[in-house]
Amino acid sequence: MSSELSGSHTAGILAAGLYSFSRLTWQWSIAAEVFSLNNLFVVMLMALTVEFHKAKTDSERSKVSVYGAFCCGLSLCNQHTVVLYVICIITWVLGHRFVHKELSLSCLLKLGLYFFAGLLPYSYLIISSFFNRARWTWGDQTTIQGLLTHLLREEYGTFSLAKSEAGSSMGDTFMFQIIHMFTEITPVASGLALLSLVLCFTNRGSTASIVSLFTTMFLGYSLFFSWRANLDITKPLFLGVVERFWMQSNIVVCSLAGHGLALLMGSIRTRMASKKLTLFMEWIFTVAVVARHIQTNYSICDQSNNYVVDKFARNILFSMPQNAIVLLRGDLPGNSMRYLHFCEGLRPDLSLVDQEMMTYEWYLQKTEKHLPGVYFPGNKWNPVAVKLPDGTVTFNLQHLLAVNENRETFVCIGLNEGDPTWRKTHSLWPWGCCEKLVSKNVIFNAEKWINLTGNLYNWTEEFGKFDLSSWEAVANEEMWEARVKTAFFLFDLAESPHLSPSVKSHLYLYSYQLYKKVIDEHENHPINWHKNYAIACERMLRQHQEGIDPEHLLEDAIKHFSAYASKATADGQIGAIWQAVHYFKEELLRLQRLKGDGRRNA
Repeated sequence: MSSELSGSHTAGILAAGLYSFSRLTWQWSIAAEVFSLNNLFVVMLMALTVEFHKAKTDSERSKVSVYGAFCCGLSLCNQHTVVLYVICIITWVLGHRFVHKELSLSCLLKLGLYFFAGLLPYSYLIISSFFNRARWTWGDQTTIQGLLTHLLREEYGTFSLAKSEAGSSMGDTFMFQIIHMFTEITPVASGLALLSLVLCFTNRGSTASIVSLFTTMFLGYSLFFSWRANLDITKPLFLGVVERFWMQSNIVVCSLAGHGLALLMGSIRTRMASKKLTLFMEWIFTVAVVARHIQTNYSICDQSNNYVVDKFARNILFSMPQNAIVLLRGDLPGNSMRYLHFCEGLRPDLSLVDQEMMTYEWYLQKTEKHLPGVYFPGNKWNPVAVKLPDGTVTFNLQHLLAVNENRETFVCIGLNEGDPTWRKTHSLWPWGCCEKLVSKNVIFNAEKWINLTGNLYNWTEEFGKFDLSSWEAVANEEMWEARVKTAFFLFDLAESPHLSPSVKSHLYLYSYQLYKKVIDEHENHPINWHKNYAIACERMLRQHQEGIDPEHLLEDAIKHFSAYASKATADGQIGAIWQAVHYFKEELLRLQRLKGDGRRNA
């Protein structure tokens, strides 16, 4: 596209190289997501716009307009963010055709026909929803309202990234995008893009109109997205979600960078006698910049041995008992486990039910028949079980558990906080990353549960190995926290006031032993383990159990409270923790003096 715009091959190579081998583009080109295809559509639309700009005759402009109208419609079938570019391009093209007196009713009807032809892939949603054979789907498109709900993303939030998140301000997001752009596609791209604008408008060249269009597209999209991106980008995971949408802006910047290089070298060429020398310099510069870009990002983007999310989902699936019901919550466990279950056929005996989807009226209509053996006491999940005026019957989690009491039920990861009805009849017991919903009539046997859940997973990834904005980091953290979930549960249970002292003592001992085991096995581990283990040591000091040396408990409490306090500086309890460390040190000295006195007296 840049080579077509500027007539320079090096311009095209530089633009393509800077964009294609940037970290974001590279990473998302090897992931099963919408972004790569959206990138292709954006490039196609911009390339067709350049072709329209270069067209000399009415017939040429008409031909390109038709192709462009079809591609505009087709691109909207993939990702809606492209609509902002589509609006700019359509307005610009129709304006030019109006100026050339080529715009008529028949022309508009023809372009509209091709545009709607591009939208035809949406018909698959209607057909698929009508026959209802898909084991996993989203929405009911058999009605006009259902189709519009899907097209407008109403269940996620129209023109928003999330339904109910409070994000960073528009100004902060936009400024972060600009700074991010400098590191992502290098300062070279940003500098040459700015140079393209300066040279284009000072010289008033023939490309000023299309450069203005591309600049408008960049600014319009970036500002609108910054306004509607309602996620807090100070959180690494949310930043990882938001930054993917900046690829669409980067296409424009890289294209203008290539154009800027061509204009700069053209300006230099007019001032130098040797044109071959300037051409040689241009090629050397382009190859050097692209090669350096590849070298910088290759190690980050080489995912040939990355099976983290796959292993995460496999571990959870194979840890489940036969014929269990798994209530899924969240993108990571939901999507990864569903893929292995539905697409690769793993654990066909399990029934995977999505918690959030159960709150939508269409979910059970579309998927209930694909969940044999799972009984739903109504049409959708709601904390208040009622019959609505339209005939819809809602059910809560307590009802769902009651009608499926013959099957073991697990939640992964966590339960919807809006429905506490399950607490009347059930408890949550830890099961690796997940929890098992157990009837309150079942008596908890700590020793048996520790043996049952002690070796659920085979997880070998190092803690803190992955970028915090990645799903791999989330999966790894969940697996690491699973190692101490039972210890935390036992400790929390021991804190219950209604338990007898002997039961409390046993639970504290089991919790302490589990914490000590994992901490001794893993030198590098989550920071909160230091604090939790130190607290477990403090509780053990109060129990005065035989076989547990209080001196070792004090030493471990001091060591791990100190380690936590030195790392978790944002914790509001740091002052109290350092006071506890000071107290434990005094107690340790007192205990050592008593032991020394006892040895001397002996």
